[in-house]
Amino acid sequence: MASVHESLYFNPMMTNGVVHANVFGIKDWVTPYKISVLALLYEMTATKTPLPERRRLNKLILPLQQGPDLTLGQFLKIVEECCPQTADAVKLRLHEMADGELKDMEYFFSTLPTPFTAFDSEAYKTSVVGLFMRHMLLAYNKLSFSQVYKLYKSLQQYYHSHYAKPTDGQVGLPVLVADDSDMDLTSTEDTVGDRMDKEELDVPLHESELRSDNTQSRGPLSQKQAEYFLARQAYLLKNDENKALKPAALQEELNNMLKFNPDFAEAHYLNYLNSMRVQDIFLSAHSLLHYFDRLILSGNEGKSNGDEGYGRSLRYAALNLASLHCRFGHYQQADLALQEAIRIAQESNDHVCLQHCLSWLYTLEQMKGSDSTVLTEDSVKMAAHFCLPYLASLGIQSLVQQGATQGKTAHKLMDALKDTDILHWKQSLSELIEISLAQTTSIWRMYGKSTMALQQAQLLLNMSSLEPVNFGVHQNNTEAFAVALCHLAELHAEQGLYGATSEIFQHLKEQFPPHTQHAKLWMLCDLKIQFERHMNERKYHLAEPLVKAISALNKTEGLYRKAQVLKALGRSTEAYNILQRLQVHCEKTKCTEIIIRVMLSTSELHWESSGFSTALPLLLQALTLARQHHLQSLVSESILHLAFTQLMLGVPERALSVLHEAMEPVLAHGAVVDKGRTMLLAARCQLAVAGFRPNGQGQPDLRLAALAVDTLNEAAVYFTKLNCKERLRDVHYLQAQLHRSLGQTLQSNKSAMLFRLLDQELQSPAPPVSMQL
Repeated sequence: MASVHESLYFNPMMTNGVVHANVFGIKDWVTPYKISVLALLYEMTATKTPLPERRRLNKLILPLQQGPDLTLGQFLKIVEECCPQTADAVKLRLHEMADGELKDMEYFFSTLPTPFTAFDSEAYKTSVVGLFMRHMLLAYNKLSFSQVYKLYKSLQQYYHSHYAKPTDGQVGLPVLVADDSDMDLTSTEDTVGDRMDKEELDVPLHESELRSDNTQSRGPLSQKQAEYFLARQAYLLKNDENKALKPAALQEELNNMLKFNPDFAEAHYLNYLNSMRVQDIFLSAHSLLHYFDRLILSGNEGKSNGDEGYGRSLRYAALNLASLHCRFGHYQQADLALQEAIRIAQESNDHVCLQHCLSWLYTLEQMKGSDSTVLTEDSVKMAAHFCLPYLASLGIQSLVQQGATQGKTAHKLMDALKDTDILHWKQSLSELIEISLAQTTSIWRMYGKSTMALQQAQLLLNMSSLEPVNFGVHQNNTEAFAVALCHLAELHAEQGLYGATSEIFQHLKEQFPPHTQHAKLWMLCDLKIQFERHMNERKYHLAEPLVKAISALNKTEGLYRKAQVLKALGRSTEAYNILQRLQVHCEKTKCTEIIIRVMLSTSELHWESSGFSTALPLLLQALTLARQHHLQSLVSESILHLAFTQLMLGVPERALSVLHEAMEPVLAHGAVVDKGRTMLLAARCQLAVAGFRPNGQGQPDLRLAALAVDTLNEAAVYFTKLNCKERLRDVHYLQAQLHRSLGQTLQSNKSAMLFRLLDQELQSPAPPVSMQL
């Protein structure tokens, strides 16, 4: 629910064209750029082009007509990408006019074939091309001789400026925009003085970092150009932000647009969306308030709905302001704005607005960490009563998320999502379908079912969008896609496929640049994967600097990983204090996964002081909690710790029996490092049950010893895949001892040599194999 006023987000052009027609300039005026477009149409009519290139040029006509004026370099580059031959012809046609005389331009307009003068013209009279050519000819024929001369000089400057400069990077046009009002088709009065007075009264209160004062100012846009520009940028910001203008460039365009018409409400709203991209709280709130102020002052709502339109703008203004504060974490301000929206909606008896307010109310309670189940259930019931499927589905998805954290079984959650999916497909709610698939992926990941999570993530990424894809948009840059890609990266990293993980993150960086609102998702995911990789490889000096970066994005995750680093560095007291503080905090916020992980880490600290019996109650408590919440991966991790503790307490038979319970889920869904740790622990339990002694005393059970050999070989494969050299050294040490006791001298010497090579490479004392998991 990024914005309750969805209609303004998808199609910002909700204003009366009469209000702004004279302020943006003339609806149809002749400019050097329009002459270039006419030259393109002339050459398309006069020359025969291949069918594929013809199709590409036809698709290009509408954006060129409706979009803002381009420099000659930009224009020729676009045309050349479609048809180089036509681009050369257009360049030659402009050269004849610009380097010739005034009569050459006159001759061009007199010989221009139009649907109204040429019977064999390919354009229809009522087509877009036909109307455009007719308007341009009418505008040109109404010009006086002095105006025609000014137009010709502008064309010369427009043409020669392209060849005078080495690059075409400027956005502004080097044309005589000050005299464009003289080429008016409708001869309106010049209102520049009035606009300047109004601009002085409405100067932006905040100089944003996006604003650039060094760029050349463009002239005013026509009404059609402004509408096309705003609609296109709003659509791209929603669906593919990378193809929209950069924040600084878009801010410059909007500032230029608002300079000529400060009361253009939709420009303020797009300014609000652009400010949200860079997390500029001041300018985003300022632009949002200006949007609703201008919407009310322009009378667009009031004219259609009377006083009701005025009140509607006020309550939705308060609601949007509440959502803005929610996004920036200003919960008190959001609550005040939400209460104001509720009060106005109740006075107006607006049930739809009240439902939106209720949705934001339970969302706000969730952000605060409070239990909002009752509010969410009420919201779903009322939304269904008032036939609001979008809000009802969002409420059900919120209930599913709460149920997952509260330990609901997977089949109940999936049944609820299945019912909502049927509604989504019936209503063609593609955005909610994406959210549902991303949520299902996250739920399977939380339950430790990596195969199902991978399937759901791939289903989302390969799903065809139900929305019409305009402006060349091929993939949405929504939060759902970011979540799915992050899960996909984690799943690849767990299997040791770091090359594929890097490619996924490269795509994420391109699709969600660092300044976008969803970039924190992949940033945190990338840092966590790097941290786990360095910890598995025992490169603690590389893992330690990542803790601060993780803490900046998520304090809880950062604190937990700080304790892990301290524990690995032998600073047990500091690690224990941090883990205790973290457990108290997570019990308040009901973060079950972190609580279980804290318990497991605390038990490992007890192992270091040989307090294996002290660790047992903690491990049993963690196992119970994991089973209550159906967290299969943490259940397996708890069983692994429990089996190791039992092995250390001298009951290897019981440890091996317990370990078999976790072995199947780990091998089916676990990470490669967990598979290696499980097989290594199983081999040690088998050796202990077989009566193996490192000093060679006693005769071990040959069947179990042979089984331990195979288990150690499998563990070595897993650790080699992850380049975990220290764990691999432990495996080779046990292999050498085992082969020696079995009388297999050749294999024993080979394992001893591998152990020696790794020991020399690592140059660090190996901790006792019997004291680590």
